Amino acid sequence: MLINLPQFRNRQRRLIMPSIRILLCLILIFLGHAGFDWLSNQPQDAGTDVPSGKLMSLSFAPFREGFSPLEKIPPLAEHIDEDLRLLADKTVTIRTYSSLGGMQVVPDLARKHGLNMIQGAWIGYSPLDNRKEIDALIKSANAHPDVVKRVIVGNEVLLRGEMDVDKLIVNIREVKKAVKQPVSYADVWSMYMKHPKLIAEVDFITIHILPYWEDEPISVDNAPQHLEKIVKQVADEARGIAPGKPILIGESGWPSAGRQRGMAIPGVVNEAKFIRGMIQVANRHGFDYNIVEAFNQPWKSELEGVVGANWGLLSADRKPVFPLTGPVNENPDWTIRLGISTLIWLLIIAAYFKKLEFASLTRLVVCLTLAQVFSACLVTLADFLWYTSYDLWQRLYTATLVLGNAALGWLLIRRNYAILTDKPACTSLAKALRSGYLLFIILALYKTYGLTVAGRYLSFPVEQFAIPAFGILGLMACQWLSRHKADSQLFSLDYLTGSNTNSPRDRLVAYFLSLSAVSLVIGEAKAFLDGRDFILAHPGFSDGLPFALSYTLYNQQLVSWLACLVVLSLPFWNNKHKPATE
Repeated sequence: MLINLPQFRNRQRRLIMPSIRILLCLILIFLGHAGFDWLSNQPQDAGTDVPSGKLMSLSFAPFREGFSPLEKIPPLAEHIDEDLRLLADKTVTIRTYSSLGGMQVVPDLARKHGLNMIQGAWIGYSPLDNRKEIDALIKSANAHPDVVKRVIVGNEVLLRGEMDVDKLIVNIREVKKAVKQPVSYADVWSMYMKHPKLIAEVDFITIHILPYWEDEPISVDNAPQHLEKIVKQVADEARGIAPGKPILIGESGWPSAGRQRGMAIPGVVNEAKFIRGMIQVANRHGFDYNIVEAFNQPWKSELEGVVGANWGLLSADRKPVFPLTGPVNENPDWTIRLGISTLIWLLIIAAYFKKLEFASLTRLVVCLTLAQVFSACLVTLADFLWYTSYDLWQRLYTATLVLGNAALGWLLIRRNYAILTDKPACTSLAKALRSGYLLFIILALYKTYGLTVAGRYLSFPVEQFAIPAFGILGLMACQWLSRHKADSQLFSLDYLTGSNTNSPRDRLVAYFLSLSAVSLVIGEAKAFLDGRDFILAHPGFSDGLPFALSYTLYNQQLVSWLACLVVLSLPFWNNKHKPATE
């Protein structure tokens, strides 16, 4: 059999050259992704290292996942023992908030591990429960004078509005008569300023200074100065009532995850910066402090969302959230996420490899890049949502969202490929895309409504809608590359998806999304305007509004979510154009 050598070589060249081109594009895109991740995940300077030795005090609530004071599922004694063994070389003292509910064993176990205690009694609405807590506190303090060095009657009960100040003072006086240890009451610092007669009743003033939760949130860089200012302010108030009375910073800390408030941005690096800066201030001025808190508390997510569950120096699985010395990495496991997203991306490419024939190199790069972006968004979503899921229902929601995003991402990849290769529109694919987007938009409206009316503890769901938002932008980019023109059709869902539905209700979707974006800004600004301390600082509406809006629009998470809402609304503004025949 004779072989035409030139034809054979040309055939080989036609087979090899596209594969080389694809391989080079893959390498280039991967290097771009890896380089971006590497640059954005460099270890950061978190301030001066914490001096060697133990911390003064840590708030201690031993509730692991599956245990909760809200559901009255008390911690196990063996868990408390393990936790205190872990804390023994980290702190001199632990602060507890209740003397019942499984906490009765804490003093004996604290003695076992050489720890001192600031023991608390949890009081609230119920006189019967209050009676039990106070009796238990008195009994424990008298039985463990070598361990329980100070006691605290109530925690933020005035802030919650569960008791008036006169009744609280009666309880404080009762405990003072019954125990030999110094007695105090713990609340946010402004409550001592609002009720200065408390200063005369307590043996030491216990104030909570939480810059993240201030009515005018403080940035982490300004937090140390804020601590100094507040302690001085309380000391000045106390000087005229009880000169020289000791002050304990009963709670101070920073969340490692959750929603941003104004200039207060949660994060691992920011938590490390705050703790290190706070200790520097405390050492410089001789402040007595207690850090909130030792461990992340999954149960708090029911009350305070993601942000409430992530104030610990150690995670819920008892691993350090950040080091007290040296640089700090916001996402230390970024290489694992990069590896998983790259694997998903390569699997997608493998499924389409034999079909990757594009009219131009630009189209090939755009198609591969969009697939890579969807893969990275999916892995980021799964990682973040799983980390911040604390019970069965939250994990079911996470699984549903990940599967929904994966399905939508796959539909988008198919549609992008069809556009870039000038394939005919597929009716079933168009219907699936429309249905998928409508479901995500319903969820987006629900999420935005919650953020608007009661968003204090709700996180902005940017990660959950990254694929839908990037998907719309990707469809627009592909259509522009395919048609070489930018006109109003790029803002038509029918044109982007290849549908011929032309629903007159599409414009309503755009209106609802736009209205929700505006209402979110109003709701966030109103939350600041309603703050008691904010009103005192800015008594008039016209005086306070510029500050409230500045805090609102500085919020990077909120602005990102607004951008998602705007992008989701774009294809629904124009429903007059029929889709182009592919």
